[in-house]
Amino acid sequence: MHTSFPFIVAVVVLAVSFDFINGFHDTANAIATTVSTKALPPRIAIVMAAVMNFIGALAFTGVAKTIGGKIADPAKLEYGVLIVIAALLASIFWNLVTWWYGIPSSSSHALIGSVVGAVFISAGGSTINWSGFREIFEALILSPVIALLGGYLLMNIFYFLFRKIPTPPSKVNRRFRYFQILTAALQSFTHGTNDAQKAMGIIVFALVAADIQSDANTIPFWVQLICAISMGLGTSVGGWRIIKTVGGKITKIEPINGATADLTSSSIIFTFTQLGLPVSSTHVISSAIMGVGAAKRLKGVNWGIAKRIVITWFITLPISAVISAIIYSILQLFL
Repeated sequence: MHTSFPFIVAVVVLAVSFDFINGFHDTANAIATTVSTKALPPRIAIVMAAVMNFIGALAFTGVAKTIGGKIADPAKLEYGVLIVIAALLASIFWNLVTWWYGIPSSSSHALIGSVVGAVFISAGGSTINWSGFREIFEALILSPVIALLGGYLLMNIFYFLFRKIPTPPSKVNRRFRYFQILTAALQSFTHGTNDAQKAMGIIVFALVAADIQSDANTIPFWVQLICAISMGLGTSVGGWRIIKTVGGKITKIEPINGATADLTSSSIIFTFTQLGLPVSSTHVISSAIMGVGAAKRLKGVNWGIAKRIVITWFITLPISAVISAIIYSILQLFL
């Protein structure tokens, strides 16, 4: 049921829209520190982020396979395509709400929570692969903690190294401003390697549920391409509300700690991508910024903003699950 061509088209359109919104919602992750330190002009930074996001999106498929098959087996779900439609509508809605209020929420949390909520209301908890979900959940929770600690440690290492070099702080920051261009490009690339794959995975989930594709371990190139394009286009639009939060409201960013935060977060995102696990690039970069800010001065971190971000970490999964379950129930009444 609900596996006709129009429903599949609806899934693809919604998934591409999710990736587009994810792109402009998460532009801040890659370029906020670079823009705030004036390492690059905003427009050039956004174009660079869009190009690197596109390249990164085409480079890997491990996360897509995880999203497509580890939360639930789409082949065993009677209303699998409808589940995907409800999940995408819910996650898009939550992304837009948090974008409007400038809250660095997680598109990953929203999508995964939405899938779980729709599957649960449709077929019950027994159809959810709880071990697979736990693995994904652990990656989502642990990655920002690692980023916080990693940013703090790496920043302290840099401070230790440069204390012994008789170079004026202004010159050190000027050199790191050039280095920031490289770290921002790397951050954008790793964002594409992880975030764009989530939409790929959800499209494959629907294709398997509709019996168009036999398994979730094959990601068609056309799926990769349209998701990469939509992510790149979304990034080019920019997410200025969140750029203001990530780039300046968490802590004062200078080139040395901006580059350190980007280097920390991109390394962590890429490591989890290699493991085939989705992470929230929003939460990883925000946590890395908190870490480097704390290394300089604990009171220099706006812990009020940090608290809002942490609260959003924990509420996004359950809220998106509930929204998705409600949307699924409404769709069932009319379709």
